[in-house]
Amino acid sequence: MLFASTAPSHVPALEAAETAARQLAVALRYAPVRSESDLRDAIPSMAQDGVDGLMVFATPLMVSTRARIAELAIRHRLPSVFGAKDNVLAGGLMSYAPDILDLTRGAASYVDRILKGERPSDLPVEQATRYELTINLNTAKALGLTIPPTLLARADEVIE
Repeated sequence: MLFASTAPSHVPALEAAETAARQLAVALRYAPVRSESDLRDAIPSMAQDGVDGLMVFATPLMVSTRARIAELAIRHRLPSVFGAKDNVLAGGLMSYAPDILDLTRGAASYVDRILKGERPSDLPVEQATRYELTINLNTAKALGLTIPPTLLARADEVIE
């Protein structure tokens, strides 16, 4: 798992990943990074250690270095999954992420309610309810992977 160790959001994300890994009997290897230069060592090191895939948490560092992460993952033959669609558009293998347009609509509705006099502290906290699966077939081909037709059929977007 590749994550920005300086982003506070990595703590609950790691806990959720560890819970899922226990249920699936999957071993996790952590690769905390602080900067883009750390990626040059982290991804090749994971590949040398025999890691089967790369899960990247969505943080500003991971989004801003998305093209570099995708390039290194392909070069070192590591399938990659992301929490942001932009990473897949930049060459990552796949993402399962909240629908940004849906979240934006929800935010607009909150702004409307606040402008009409509701107090922000009275508004309920809402979580994303719609997620999108995006798959990059060009990256799959570069990695020598065949994506099962059933997974492709479930994808919201397939990049060819």
